[in-house]
Amino acid sequence: MGNASNASGEVELRAAQGFLVGEEGRGVATILEMVSLTRFDCMIGSAAGMRMALSQAMHHTIQRWAFGRPLVQQPLMQNVLADLALESEAALLMGMRMAAALDTDSEEERLLARIGVAIGKYWICKRAPQHAFEAMECIGGTGVMETCMMPRLYREAPINAIWEGSGNIQCLDVLRALHKSPQTAEVLLAEIGQAAQHPAIRAGLQRLQQRLQSPGGDLEFSARQLVDEMAVLLQASLMLRYAPASSSEAFCTSRLLATGAHLYGSLPSQTEAQAILRRAWAVADF
Repeated sequence: MGNASNASGEVELRAAQGFLVGEEGRGVATILEMVSLTRFDCMIGSAAGMRMALSQAMHHTIQRWAFGRPLVQQPLMQNVLADLALESEAALLMGMRMAAALDTDSEEERLLARIGVAIGKYWICKRAPQHAFEAMECIGGTGVMETCMMPRLYREAPINAIWEGSGNIQCLDVLRALHKSPQTAEVLLAEIGQAAQHPAIRAGLQRLQQRLQSPGGDLEFSARQLVDEMAVLLQASLMLRYAPASSSEAFCTSRLLATGAHLYGSLPSQTEAQAILRRAWAVADF
């Protein structure tokens, strides 16, 4: 399994001349600067895959009729599609925020990128396979045919999660950043705190602060749980600052206030699904 038609090759060096690109004896530290950028690439690639999967699902459900009307007008399908749209937008916002941090020379932005890229690479790449599968299910039987784009998207989805460090590596890198540069926690909390006027984010931020101040137990054993919390709070903060209220409220309610694992299509009844879908498809109505 895996991706297809991806350009790759084996390089053979003959009488090649090399140049030192970093301090001698610090090769790993030097290459990690490149790794941060390629991990960022993985974030953006997975966010792009989510957007394409959403586009395929939206395109199909707008044209496919069942029970006398298009699938996109069916309430339960609207719930699923709106949820996929929220995940896609939150992933894009996180990717763009890290892009801005990587493009800035300030120490605060450098620290945010140091921890935020690891969080985003873990979370977005982890969410992409289930997102692709749910979009495939929206399309139905043709969604698993090789003549459709979805099988390729589905095969591609796990690649970024494994490439340039698997989920465990990213979570351990977050712990490493917190240990070696404690200011990263302060910068991350300040970034999330820009939307602390929302009660769900304020409550989540307080829990995260307490957890970071008094970690207790085996922090490495529960590292994924910690990074999950960081990722969703950061995405919720970005959604509240940059997305319409219909989208940000649905994201916060479904991700921060719901109990148990979030499965796509479980948005609360008060969700303005049609507004979310009109934004996702850039149309006035369906």
